[in-house]
Amino acid sequence: MDRYLDLFLHYLLVEKGAAANTVAAYSRDLTRYLSHLGNREPGDIRPSDVTGYLTRLKGEGIAPRSRARALSALRMLHRFLVREGYCETNPTAIIEAPKGVKKLPAVLSPREVEALLAAPLDTGAIELRDKAMLELLYATGLRVSELVGLKASDVNISAGYLMTVGKGDKERLVPMGESACRHVREYLGQARQELLKEKSSPLLFISRLGEGMTRQAFWNIIKKRALQAGVRSGISPHTLRHSFATHLLENGADLRSVQIMLGHADLSSTQIYTHVTRERLKRLHEKVHPRG
Repeated sequence: MDRYLDLFLHYLLVEKGAAANTVAAYSRDLTRYLSHLGNREPGDIRPSDVTGYLTRLKGEGIAPRSRARALSALRMLHRFLVREGYCETNPTAIIEAPKGVKKLPAVLSPREVEALLAAPLDTGAIELRDKAMLELLYATGLRVSELVGLKASDVNISAGYLMTVGKGDKERLVPMGESACRHVREYLGQARQELLKEKSSPLLFISRLGEGMTRQAFWNIIKKRALQAGVRSGISPHTLRHSFATHLLENGADLRSVQIMLGHADLSSTQIYTHVTRERLKRLHEKVHPRG
């Protein structure tokens, strides 16, 4: 099956335009699946083989959400094999996804966001860069990979927009807001050239070494600033993305607009945030209503 996996991954990367991280995740899940199957041809795989693999994952303590993701990868692989004529039947067609409690994304309150953005941690060029990155992340809801991958030419401060390339190499325009524009302008005018150390880079945000920022480096910045601000532990760059979407919806934005700004291909991916706002409304009602 290894050669079929290679063909499928090539199909994801080249024909579907999937992101490298997505292809790597599918590769990990499917390599584990093929190892479970042993030396089998596509036409020899039965539904019982698939359910046996999912049962094995459950026995290893793999969460329902992760098992459902694994099944999604299996389904895509087997649909590809049928479509390309490598076998006639899809053994995943009658398999139901594992049931589990849907985990709501962690969201900061507006007050917590303000504390995070205001917390001083460094000085000079580094502080200007970190503030600009945080303000931009919360103002736009970018994925952290999109944030660190931004080029200086992607940002139009005078128009108040930026252009980013998301999953599937899809471009989208996202409004930045006045506060983010101001901080990015200050960073560009006072800090970026200093951080470059006479080097050159098309990237907007530059590390202490004069190179592009990494996701891991920015994750560490978030954790340190959260600690400094006294914000709850366990937040990540994605928490600001969740907070961006939730706060927009809570203040009257429509779901379709939020979907476009987040770069979700499917509206169902954005609908998770309606559950967050419902939970908040429920807690507010219970707290302040006389009969809550």
